[in-house]
Amino acid sequence: METVTKSKKKKTTYAKEQYVQWYESMQLMRRFEERAGQLYGMQKIKGFCHLYIGQEAVVAGAMSVLKPEDSMITAYRDHAHAIAKGITPRAVMAELYGKITGCSKGKGGSIHMFSKEQRFLEDMEL
Repeated sequence: METVTKSKKKKTTYAKEQYVQWYESMQLMRRFEERAGQLYGMQKIKGFCHLYIGQEAVVAGAMSVLKPEDSMITAYRDHAHAIAKGITPRAVMAELYGKITGCSKGKGGSIHMFSKEQRFLEDMEL
């Protein structure tokens, strides 16, 4: 008779502060996206507006393993990524409005955000 031993799974635990950080980050991203969606519906934001609602945990988790000096390249659902990488929500919203104070000087809109300082690159579509 063959004996099978069960391997003990090592459970990863995190400090309460890490969970709170993830939660707060996800809340900020969700509220931003909800507001962007409202403004787009009111035709205050021109062009395209691809939202990241429901995917906030992905970028919150990814950011917990990235270092500030790491670059991030993303695709067209990028508002939450930009905020998570350190671009202020004000600069992201200004970009959506097409203002010079936006992270791409108002020229990129929703799908062409960039920040050299935060090492954030977007829209590598062909």
